[in-house]
Amino acid sequence: MKKMEANTLAYIVLLATAFSVASASDPSPLQDFCVAVNDTKDTVFVNGKFCKNPKLATPNDFFFSGLCLPGNTSNKLGSMVTPANVAQIPGLNTLGISLARVDYAAYGLNLPHPPSSHRDPHCLGGTLYVGFVTSNPDNRLISKVLYKGDVFVFPRGLIHFQVNVGTTNAVAIASLGSQNPGVITIANAVFGSKPAISVDVLTKAFQVDKNVINNLQSQFWTDNHTY
Repeated sequence: MKKMEANTLAYIVLLATAFSVASASDPSPLQDFCVAVNDTKDTVFVNGKFCKNPKLATPNDFFFSGLCLPGNTSNKLGSMVTPANVAQIPGLNTLGISLARVDYAAYGLNLPHPPSSHRDPHCLGGTLYVGFVTSNPDNRLISKVLYKGDVFVFPRGLIHFQVNVGTTNAVAIASLGSQNPGVITIANAVFGSKPAISVDVLTKAFQVDKNVINNLQSQFWTDNHTY
């Protein structure tokens, strides 16, 4: 009897461990690939996108040439993000990965924002100061200056930024742990929301005068992403 109870307990522990491991990452695709299509006719809905019949897949479903082109950095931030996600490469659907090219003019900034997936920027040229902030209560800044060939990891969900600290243009390629990671730029979301967040809310949140909040909300908040 005791032996049976011990075996049962061991089985439960093993089963619980298996479930914890299985739920620690995104589920694997159920087929080789699931090329995303917008046409809902004769398609199956999987992971947010409809799937093309695999027999109709073509090389172009897995191809994108846009990352070879420099982004237009002539904006207030001096940076531009060119994505290569499921919108540009339908074959990324269900694969849980994507890429982005980030161009920076001299002293250009990619605004602080929290990612929905981990991000790994790889500096291809120039000098970038990058960093992220840990969660409450420490709010510790972890930062580094990157040179050509360097890589830095931004953990999922933590606010991060990149700024070109050099006098020449810089460029980076970021690998992302999502087929469509999206972005929430903090300044744009907080001070440029539509309709606007109550001034009373922001005044108390940032502990500043109402005139400061009114001024910030009156600004035109630049979006440095191409879609």
